[in-house]
Amino acid sequence: MKTANQVLFLGLGIILGAVGAFFALGSPRTAEARPNDRFEDFVICTGACAVNPRSPLDGVWLLDYRTGKLLGTVIDRNAGGKILGWAEVDLATEFNVAPKSPAHFLMTTGTITAGQAALYIAEVTTGKFGVYTMGPDPATQTGASIRRHDMVPFRKG
Repeated sequence: MKTANQVLFLGLGIILGAVGAFFALGSPRTAEARPNDRFEDFVICTGACAVNPRSPLDGVWLLDYRTGKLLGTVIDRNAGGKILGWAEVDLATEFNVAPKSPAHFLMTTGTITAGQAALYIAEVTTGKFGVYTMGPDPATQTGASIRRHDMVPFRKG
């Protein structure tokens, strides 16, 4: 009888341990690669820039907290991976950040259509959210162009 109880408790312990391990570990997490990174006063993001939907170019966004500037460029793989030149947007002016006041920007890219990424920027102090896209500058054909599509508040001021 003592052996039967020991086997029963051993089996019950194994079953409870397996169930506990299943819930504790859960399903395996997948690795997600994000197209952005930050270092000190700089944030960088990448995303597709549609020139031709069948052959999108890579766009690079660089946010410089020190100057309050958003820089953007397009990498032309047809020209051997050359940078087409930098476009610039003054985010302090765009988001109405008061001079010498701290700004706290968040940014990431997302796909809005085949071969075209949008840059989403939130400034948490002013509570504003903007949507930007980038492509080659149609006027010069040698540089990049940044276009703001919308700017809305995400909270009441």
